[in-house]
Amino acid sequence: MEATVKSHFIDKGEKSPARPAILYRPTAKTGLMMWLTTVDHKRIGFLYGIFALFFFLVGGVEALLIRIQLMVPNNNVLSAEQYNTMFTMHGTTMIFLAIMPLSSAFFNFIMPLQIGARDVAFPRLNAFSLWTFVVGAIILNIGWFMHDGAPDGGWFGYAPLTSRIFNPDHSIDLWVMGLQLLGVASIAASLNFIVTIINMRAPGMTMMRLPVFTWMTLITSFLIVLAFPAITIALVELMMDRLFHTNFFEASNGGMPILWQHLFWVFGHPEVYILILPAMGVISEILPTFSRKPLFGYPIVVFSGAAIGFLGFGVWSHHMFTTGLGNIATAAFALATMAIAVPTGVKIFNWIGTLWGGHLMMRTPMMFALGFIWMFMFGGFSGIMHSAAPADAQQQDSYFVVAHFHYVLIGGSLFGLLAGIHFWFPLFFGRKVSEFWGKLSFWLIFIGFNVTFFPMHFLGLNGMPRRTFTYDGNLGWNAPNFIATIGAFILGIGVAIYFIVMVYTYFKGERVKRDYWDGRTLEWSIPNPPPEYNFRVIPTVHARDAWWYEKHHQAEIAQEKAEHAKEEAEHGGIHMPFPSIWPFFTSVGLLIGAIGVAVINHDPSPGFWGTKINVSMIGGVVMFISIYFWALEGNEGYHLHPEDGEDHDSAAKPAAKH
Repeated sequence: MEATVKSHFIDKGEKSPARPAILYRPTAKTGLMMWLTTVDHKRIGFLYGIFALFFFLVGGVEALLIRIQLMVPNNNVLSAEQYNTMFTMHGTTMIFLAIMPLSSAFFNFIMPLQIGARDVAFPRLNAFSLWTFVVGAIILNIGWFMHDGAPDGGWFGYAPLTSRIFNPDHSIDLWVMGLQLLGVASIAASLNFIVTIINMRAPGMTMMRLPVFTWMTLITSFLIVLAFPAITIALVELMMDRLFHTNFFEASNGGMPILWQHLFWVFGHPEVYILILPAMGVISEILPTFSRKPLFGYPIVVFSGAAIGFLGFGVWSHHMFTTGLGNIATAAFALATMAIAVPTGVKIFNWIGTLWGGHLMMRTPMMFALGFIWMFMFGGFSGIMHSAAPADAQQQDSYFVVAHFHYVLIGGSLFGLLAGIHFWFPLFFGRKVSEFWGKLSFWLIFIGFNVTFFPMHFLGLNGMPRRTFTYDGNLGWNAPNFIATIGAFILGIGVAIYFIVMVYTYFKGERVKRDYWDGRTLEWSIPNPPPEYNFRVIPTVHARDAWWYEKHHQAEIAQEKAEHAKEEAEHGGIHMPFPSIWPFFTSVGLLIGAIGVAVINHDPSPGFWGTKINVSMIGGVVMFISIYFWALEGNEGYHLHPEDGEDHDSAAKPAAKH
C-alpha cells in the first residue's frame, strides 16, 4: 500500500514555487504508530475490515454454541441464562460489529477511488469514527470478562427486560453505552461520506455518472444519519431509567414499555436497509463486470435504491402487528410493507436484465453475487408473507421469522460483502485468490447456509418459538433442529476455508497486474495496491463506465492527464494530510468516560460514587484535551511528487490476463 515518493513540507503561510525544493521522506511510518496515527482512507478501511471479520468469527462461534444447544431435545450444553447471553451477543455482534463495519470498510476503501478523490473530506474525523467503533465494541464485550457477565436482555433490548428490576447488574449498562458510541462512530463516518461524495467528485463525475456502489454508500449514509437519532433517544431514556430512576419504560410508575419498541423499530427497520443496500451496491458492480456489458437500467437501479431508503422509514410497525396497534394502523403498515417490495423487485429484474445476453464469466465473485440474488429473493418472499397481518400473527416470534431475517441478512448482506472481498482483493493487495478454493468455499457456505436455515421455516410453522433454550422430545422439532445444526457446521467450515484462503493469499498469493478483472470504474485504473495518493492526476470523467471509456480513448485521456499533471506540479504537487494521534486519544477518552458511567454499583456511599464520577471526569478531560490539540492541527499537510517516469494511471497498460 506504500509508494516511494518525494515530499515537500509546506510551512504555514509559505508560498510554494513552481517546483518546490525536494526532500525525501517515506510515505508513512512503520509499525504500530503507523496504524494508530493513520488518516489514509485505505488503511482505515483495512482496519475496519479486520475488526469486522474478527467479530464476524466471534458471532459465528456464538451461533454454533446456540445450534449445539438446540441440536437435540433437553440438551444442557448451555444453561438458560447462558443461552440468553449467547443469542443477545450473537445478534448484537453480527449486526453492529460485523455487517455494519464490513460495509464501512468498503465505503472507506472503494468509494473515494470510485469518485476520483485522493481521500475523504475529513480524514481525521474518519480516523475518529474507526477508533470510536473499536471503543464501542470493547465496551459491548467487556462484560464477558466481568463477574456480571455479558448482556442477556436480547439484541432488541425490549423493556422491561432491560430494566433494573430484571437486569440489576452492569451488563445492560455496558450494552447501552457501547451502542451509543457505535452510533457516534456511524454518524461521524456517514456525514464524512456524504460530504465526500457531494463535494469531492472528479471533474465530469455527475451524480448520474456515479457508480451504483457509491450511490448506495450515499443513500446508506443518509439512512444512518436519519435513523440513529431514534435509537439514541431510546438508549438515553433507558440509561436515565437505569441510572437515575426515571420512568420512561417503567409501567408500574406510569412509563410505557411499548415506547421502546416504537423507538427501536423506527431505527431498526431502516437498519435492515443500512445492512442490505451496501451489498446491493457491490452486486451492481460485480454483475456488469462479469457479464461484459453495462448495468441494465442504471437510473432505475439508483432511484429504486433511494425509494427503498425512503419507504424504509414507514414500515417499522410491521414488527409490532401483535402488540394491539388497532386495525387502521395495522392496515396502513401492511400496505406500506407490501409497497416496499416493489423497488426491491425492480432491482432484481435489472440485475437479471444485466445478465441476459451477457458474456458471463463464472468467477468466484460472480458465484457469490448470483447466490446473493437467489438467497435475497427467498428472504424477500417470506418477508412479503409477514406483511399480511393475519399470517404474521401466526409467524410472530417463531423460528419462521428467524429463517426469514437470516435469509435476508446472511443470504443477502453477507453473501454480497463476501463477493465484494473476492472482487476487490486483487485491488486491495495485488494478489489473486485461487478460483478452486474460492468456489469450494462458496459451495460449502451456500449449502451449509440453506441446510441450516431452510428447516427453520418448518420449525416455525410447527410452532417452535424463537429464543427458547431447549424443547421436549415429543414436539416434532427433533429432526429439523438436528439438520440445522449439521448445516451450521458445514457453514462454519465454509467460512473457515474462505478466510484461511484469504489470509494465505495475502501473504503467498500470486501477484497480478492492475485491472485484473478488466473493470469498469475508476478504482481499477490505478496500481494495486493503490499508492498513498490514489491518483497521480485527478481523472476527468467522460462516461458512466469511466475506466472502460478511458481504455478506448487513450490518446485523448493521456493528453488531459499531462495537462493536469503540469498544473498540479505548478501548485506544489499532491497535497496529503499529516497523520494524527489525536483522534485515537479522543476515542480513548470516550472509553474511559463510558466505563466510568456504565460500571456503577449503585452503592449509595459517597466514596464509591465519587470514585466513579472521577473516572468519568478523567475520561472527559482526556477527550477534550485531545480535541483541543486535534483542532490546533488545522489543515496542514505535506506535498508529494511522484518519481519521474512513474505511470500509475496510464490507460496504455493492458488488463492482466486471467
